[in-house]
This record gives sequence, C-alpha cells and structure tokens, in this order.
Amino acid sequence: MIFIMQKAEHVDSCGQMEESHIDDATCISEFMPQRGSGPVALSVARAKELISLYTMAQNPNMTHLKISKPFVLPPLWVRCDSSDPEHTCWLGAEPLKTGNKITGISFHIVTCNGPTSEKICFANLEDLKKAHKIRHRSSIVSTKGFAQYELVRSTALEDTIVDSESNIYIDITWNNVDKILQTPPLTAAATLNMRLESGDPRSPLFQLHRELQFLLVLAEGLKTGVTEWPEPLVAESAVELVQEFLDDLKNKLDGFNTSVQKNDTERIQCDSAAVDSSIKSLFSERGDLDFAEKLWCRMRSSVASYQVLVECFTLIIRSLENGEIQPWIHQGSSSLLSKLIQQSYHGAVEAVSLSGITPIQMLLEIGLDKMKKDYVSCFIGQELATLTYLDYFISTSVDLQEQLHRVQKLHHMLEILVNCIVFLHFKHENLFPLMQSCIKYYKENPLNEKHVFQLPIRPAAVNKFYQNDHAQIWRVEISSGHGQKEAKTVWQLSTSPPFEHMTSNNLGVLGDTTVNGNTEENTYFITMANCSQVHFA
Repeated sequence: MIFIMQKAEHVDSCGQMEESHIDDATCISEFMPQRGSGPVALSVARAKELISLYTMAQNPNMTHLKISKPFVLPPLWVRCDSSDPEHTCWLGAEPLKTGNKITGISFHIVTCNGPTSEKICFANLEDLKKAHKIRHRSSIVSTKGFAQYELVRSTALEDTIVDSESNIYIDITWNNVDKILQTPPLTAAATLNMRLESGDPRSPLFQLHRELQFLLVLAEGLKTGVTEWPEPLVAESAVELVQEFLDDLKNKLDGFNTSVQKNDTERIQCDSAAVDSSIKSLFSERGDLDFAEKLWCRMRSSVASYQVLVECFTLIIRSLENGEIQPWIHQGSSSLLSKLIQQSYHGAVEAVSLSGITPIQMLLEIGLDKMKKDYVSCFIGQELATLTYLDYFISTSVDLQEQLHRVQKLHHMLEILVNCIVFLHFKHENLFPLMQSCIKYYKENPLNEKHVFQLPIRPAAVNKFYQNDHAQIWRVEISSGHGQKEAKTVWQLSTSPPFEHMTSNNLGVLGDTTVNGNTEENTYFITMANCSQVHFA
C-alpha cells in the first residue's frame, strides 16, 4: 500500500477554519480525490512541505511532536505540477526499517521534459552511470534495460464511430545495457501483451461477430420483450428461403435428385459464419451442419420481424407433423426444435404455441448450438484444446443468457487467436500456451475485452516486427547496493506523457519536433528518477 496525494476540490470546512489556524493545518481536501476529468497535481513547493511533514512524523527524534506510539506509514507519493525549473512531476518518500524500527527515509524525485526529437537532449549512458556512482558513493553499478514496442494497433476508421482500443505490444527486459536506445538482444526476456476488442470491421472475424450480435439481439428480446430486428442481409424473404429448404428436403425424402442440392451447398457456404479469406484454413466451413444449423444460416440473414419468424416456424412444425421431412440433427442438442424433430421420428410431435417469446427462444437456441460447434470445431481442429477442456463454454446446464455470455468468451478468444495467426504469424508452439491461458482466465472471470492477456515469448519470434522500429518506451535502470542500501537511477524515453496528471501547460518542451519542414519525427518525453537516503541519527 502507498499514499498518493493530489490536489482536490475545496472543502467548506477548511474555509470555515479560523484564519490563525489555517497556516498550521493541513486541509483534509488534499487527501480526498478530486471530482473531474483526472488527477490534478500540487505545486512543487506544497509537495515538498508535505514530504517534510511526513518525514518529521516518522522521525523518532522529533520528541516535541509528542507522538505517543510511532508506527511505520506506507510510502508517500505526491503529484507535482512541474512548476520548478527541473519540471518535477513526482516527489516520494519511503521509510527505511530495521525490524520494526524506522532508521531513515528514502527520498525520490521524478522529473519529465519533452516532447522532443532532438537527440542532443538524450543522456549519455556513461554519464548517467558516472553521476550515479558519485551521488551514491558506489564503485560498482549494474544496468537493466526495458523496451516496449507496439506490434499491432487498431486505428480509427474514417466515417465510422468505431473507437477500438485494441493493441498488441511486447515488453522486453535485459541486463547489461550497452547504450541509450539499444535494440534489445535476442537473449532478452519478453512478454507479449494483447488487448483486443471485437467488432472492428477490418477484422477477419467481422462477419462472425455480426452473427454473434444477432444472437445478442435475440437474447435482449427475451429479456425486454422488444426485439430490434436488424436489416436483412439477403434479398429473398425468410419465408421463401425456409420453404425452398423444406421443399428440397421433401424431394430428397421422396427420392428425387434435383439441382437444388448444389445451390443449397453454395448458400450454406455463403451464409454460414462467413470469414475472411486470410483465415479460411483456420476457420474452414464445417461439413457436418445438421438441419437446425442450416436453418439458422438462412433465417439469421433474412428474418426481419416477429411475424415472419412465426411464419417460418409454422412451416417447419407443419412439415414435421405431416411427416413430410425427417431431418438429421446432432445428438446432444437441448433446443426445443431438436426435441420436436426427435419426436417426429416416432410420428408424434407435441403441439407448440408459437406465441410470446417462444419463437425468439427457438431461434436463439439453434443459433447458440450452431455457434458453439463452430468455435469448438476451430479450437479442436487446431489442436489448441480438447472437448473436455471446453465443456464449460458449451454446457447447457445454465440458462440461455449465461450460455450466450460464454459463447461471447469463445468469440473473444478466437479474435485473439486469429490476430496472432494473421498479423504475427504465430505457430502452434506459441498459440497453444496462449489459448490455454485465455481458457483458464475465462473459466474464472466474466467477459472483459479490455483485459490484457500475456504470453512469455522469445524475442526472436517477433523481432522482425520491431527491429527497425522505434520503441514506445525505452528505459535504463542503473542500480548499486543491496537491500535497504540499494539505490537506483532511472532514465526513460516515452512517446506519450508518462503520467496522467501531466498537462500541456506544465511540460518542459525541448527543441523542435519537425524535420524537413513538414514530416514529423518520432518525439519522446524524457523522464528521470533519482533517489537519496537520509538516516536518522
């Protein structure tokens, strides 16, 4: 635990204090979060005063304060407004302890300047090491490097309201830094970080996402009683498509060989979970679609109203009751339509009232069954999971809303998988542990498309994506000593402001940020953190 202090809105109780007491008091408002767009920093002078008060309260030699029972406070960090010449943005203090006894305070100061593209403003590594040795009176120092590269980032589309925060980036750490902005060696330790949101029209899975969205529309209709039917994706009406499908089955049952079969296959391939050509080998069309799944493929793209939905199911149930069709379905389905089909094998179909939410529930059930099999077929086909391991996601022991929630999890995992295959060209050796991690997470947590999934990885697997690129963050840490006596100096470059309380008014701008007149060069914020220790006598 740490304390973070920042500026807060004025509290009336402070204004009501007697003027003679204001100078000696610390207004409680400074400890309270401020309402607004983000944290607001204190002046550097006020931050120094608070750090001084914190230090005095911890110092056992300050007997005049009459602290009856001293205790160790958590570290204190104060947001600063960079109003001093060094552009200080943080001041920190952390107690040094021996057992339960406070022996001193470690002070931290963080400064930030920029943005700048002027390399002359960058530090020299040997100068940083020399300054650290002098400040901390050490003869031996060690260095540790860190670099973060963006591998894939979703950018905004023109003329759309899509605001995706999807990105894939890699964090790399290594020892023994050679120079500022050194490219990480292939022997470094690396972690891939992925945050992917569904729904980007450029995603290879966008059509599958639209299919899932239709399921969500149906589920919302079950809850609210109002269904916002999307625009049909095909010109033919749902009733015509269903009647044509039923006629084809009747002809097959009667032994007629018609040309409809070929058209049927083509329509299924077109309508069913259409995916981008870049991942056809990954998400190939299943060849074992049963009657209910083929029906879903037609209805999801053509049903435009509740009345049309009722007409479609009326045609289907009538054909079953009259024995005109005996369609094949997968075992294990618990949908109402599947039960009616199984009953038709024995010549007795129970009466179903196609009123209220029943037709919507029937369509939702067959859609859920279809999409579950699609996702499971993909993960198993790529040898990334077993049916038993995926049982949680396809279980029918929970209600329809929860079943749909779990299917959404499957879709999000597939988005991650596809991005790693299409954009990063990952092979099974990396895909398998990644998917195992995703499955484990989603068995224990609700759907969260802002969650960052991580995968330890060898830099050699992705270095071609960043070796000629600029790092979004590059940092070197210089350290000496051990334990309580350890001291660190940190110097960092970043392409964006490193702290949320920084504003354009308190940044120290260095140099020019353009070259060749118009072309903007990569610019960096330069952040530096130093520490010093004071021991109580």
